[in-house]
Amino acid sequence: MIKLTSITLREIRLPLKEPFRISSGVVSERRIALLELRDASGATTWSECVAGETPNYSPETIDTAWLAITEWLAPRVIGRAFESPGDVLPVLDEDIRGHMMAKAAIEMGIWGLEATQLGMPLSRLLGGTRDEIDVGISLGIQKSPDELARRVASAITAGYRKVKIKIMPGSDVEFVRAAREAVGMAAPLMADANNAYTLEDADHLTDLDELGLMMIEQPLAWDDLVRHAELQRRLQTPICLDESITSLDRARDMVALRSGRIVNIKPGRVGGFASSIAIHDFCEVNSIPVWCGGMLESGIGRAYNVALASLSNFVKPGDVSPSSRYWERDIVTPEWTMTNRGTMIVPDTAGIGVEVDRARIENLTVRETTLS
Repeated sequence: MIKLTSITLREIRLPLKEPFRISSGVVSERRIALLELRDASGATTWSECVAGETPNYSPETIDTAWLAITEWLAPRVIGRAFESPGDVLPVLDEDIRGHMMAKAAIEMGIWGLEATQLGMPLSRLLGGTRDEIDVGISLGIQKSPDELARRVASAITAGYRKVKIKIMPGSDVEFVRAAREAVGMAAPLMADANNAYTLEDADHLTDLDELGLMMIEQPLAWDDLVRHAELQRRLQTPICLDESITSLDRARDMVALRSGRIVNIKPGRVGGFASSIAIHDFCEVNSIPVWCGGMLESGIGRAYNVALASLSNFVKPGDVSPSSRYWERDIVTPEWTMTNRGTMIVPDTAGIGVEVDRARIENLTVRETTLS
């Protein structure tokens, strides 16, 4: 039984080691909302809201999430007893549409609390079966094909099991071709468009087929399934859907329409772990491989992604890069690292598996409120 007594909500500013550019914008500093949850037993844990500063990935932002959590969502769960974390999302969903990242921050935190209470690793509580997971890296849009080729070659040499290349019109086929020529056809490369194209670009996108990519992620509109189905019929390369999959029903629609062949599950996008597990299980039954995407999380958010990625059908390497990929210094200890096998160890300690550096968080905090 879990009964929250308080949630402390903090915003921190964590500068990236270098700007990260995708088709919809550039991020140089990450504004991150952190939640510290406490229950009646005295157990505490931390979670993270992955919403960005602007509504370019989803309609949510850190500011809308802050409002949703403080005004509508936290009051629904504080003081209320839950038998299972799986019971939380229906309570948050009732008569409140959207705000899935805000809901996920609370829902996932309650999973973290239960793992802490039970003295159990979060991965095991979720049903994870792996002791280590394959690590992928995501590379932002580069200034030239040669620069991209250099970075891709460096990532392959470092041991990453998958290299995701961000693309957009004008920085796509020739860039990916340069990368492929630099590392050979066997290297595990994929492209991610972040919905930068339309169906009118289909003939151009088919030029990527010759480059042997693992997948092309979310080439068309963020809320589209029908046009993705048409594009997939014209492409040999599997389409992976990201932004389009916001619930189990959307995953079912994808399979029915044949809109894609792979799913990127980001727990923040779908409202947390219960929904993520349901999508995972459905995809596994239907032979749809899944992987866990990243949202430039701190080490706290990374802990939740690593736990989720330990489930059996996460058969593609996720965007779970080491802390040093993005941050000069993370907000957890130990920081997340990659083995020389290109894997990340799934923690076997109770709770989320890392210690939170409270002093560093307090130093980075720009606003704070406690709800009780």
